[in-house]
Amino acid sequence: RYKVMKNWGVIGGVAAAVAAGMYVLWGPITERKRRRKGLVPGLLNLGNTCFMNSLLQGLSSCPSFIKWLEEFTAQYKTDQNQSTEHQYLSVTLLHLLRALSCQEATEDDVLDASCLLEVLRMYRWQISSFEEQDAHELFHVLTSSLEDERDRQPRVTHLFDVHSLEQPEISQKQISCRTRGSLPPVSNHWKSQHPFHGRLTSNMVCKHCEHQSPVRYDTFDSLSLSIPAAVWGRPMTLDHCLHHFISSESVKDVVCDNCTKIQAEGTLNGQSVEHQKTTFVKQLKLGKLPQCLCIHLQRLSWSNQGTPLKRHEHVQFNEFLIMDIYKYRIPVRKSRQNELNQKNSEETMPGTKDGIGVKPSDAEQPSGIKPLFMNGACSSSLLMSPGTFPLAVFPECSPPVYLYRLMAVVVHHGDMHSGHFVTYRRSPPSAKSPLSVSSQWLWISDDTVRKASLQEVLSSSAYLLFYERVHSRVQHQSLETKAEE
Repeated sequence: RYKVMKNWGVIGGVAAAVAAGMYVLWGPITERKRRRKGLVPGLLNLGNTCFMNSLLQGLSSCPSFIKWLEEFTAQYKTDQNQSTEHQYLSVTLLHLLRALSCQEATEDDVLDASCLLEVLRMYRWQISSFEEQDAHELFHVLTSSLEDERDRQPRVTHLFDVHSLEQPEISQKQISCRTRGSLPPVSNHWKSQHPFHGRLTSNMVCKHCEHQSPVRYDTFDSLSLSIPAAVWGRPMTLDHCLHHFISSESVKDVVCDNCTKIQAEGTLNGQSVEHQKTTFVKQLKLGKLPQCLCIHLQRLSWSNQGTPLKRHEHVQFNEFLIMDIYKYRIPVRKSRQNELNQKNSEETMPGTKDGIGVKPSDAEQPSGIKPLFMNGACSSSLLMSPGTFPLAVFPECSPPVYLYRLMAVVVHHGDMHSGHFVTYRRSPPSAKSPLSVSSQWLWISDDTVRKASLQEVLSSSAYLLFYERVHSRVQHQSLETKAEE
């Protein structure tokens, strides 16, 4: 019995020694999980922070946004020390997105994004990590804070800017700089907008005299689309939401200067003319399409009793999105319309007429591609094959100018009072071909990451859609030529 106990003691000692050696070499397994190949790091839930985690995963799948952040933060690395770098939102966001896109050396399976909340509090955004928040609202917070950070950078004061010159701190700084020598040049990337920045056009036309008011421009960082009422037996698509967004609406009792002028010319001298109020037709179009397109599907609705409700219906979307028909076109004179059509036939697109979007008729559509159009946009049947360039198999149809590829989808599960955000995103490209776009999709819920199929992604009830513009070879060549010039 004593020998048996002694043998068991020797075995136990050896096992303990082996376990201790493994602990020294590799550490505790629970504290150091290594990421599986082909996956990205997850994010630690700090207490209802799934809204932030899902948004960061979506932004990290947009290479153009990461590249812009790298150019945006280049001045910090040369002019600021490393201790003050992390006080900037752009630097903190860049480190997180690079880690989530596997561009920084990290083998951790789960990352902590609490640093983003801390830097946002320095920007006077009080975001509690223990309250239900919205991913779309956080997206606006990030883009507006980046714009504020850009505007706070030092700029050369103009001599006619008396208000700025009268401030003691600015005037002394300008005088001291001028006494020491010429001012350093202002970097171009401080003036550039982030890749989500776009412009909307508002077009107003009088129904009585057909006079068009000056076009107004408004900026946007995401397109917030309402979901129109569903029609029985007809699936709801993203095209329906986009057409509903740009559809014309009548605005009554608007003063028309042109009608007032016409009325004044027909009256006798000395008679006063009242302002003529007519009905105007108003329509929104996209004046400038961004490189990265964020689409927000408004799923908030209200009951007859005034209580908030969530709309759960599925909105069909595609891997590729053609936005040409939603682009604003500068109006041209009818006398030169035929000449411009002959010279620039490749730039004219069906669905626009004198800067106003219209539904393309059968005569305007190229022969052989009538089934491809649905409400003036390409149908989903054409764009379902992953990784292929749309319209390549249809020689009759010219390739689109504003083509976008789906990069990430943010989904909200639950109701308006509580729920959970998850993200579908593309896997980062491999190190061998960093410029390529991966066809592998991932499903991410905080710290849980798994592979997903494209069909699963397209079947989800999207809340936020992240698209990135795809340039054709001709467009790439023109961009390179402009860069050389």
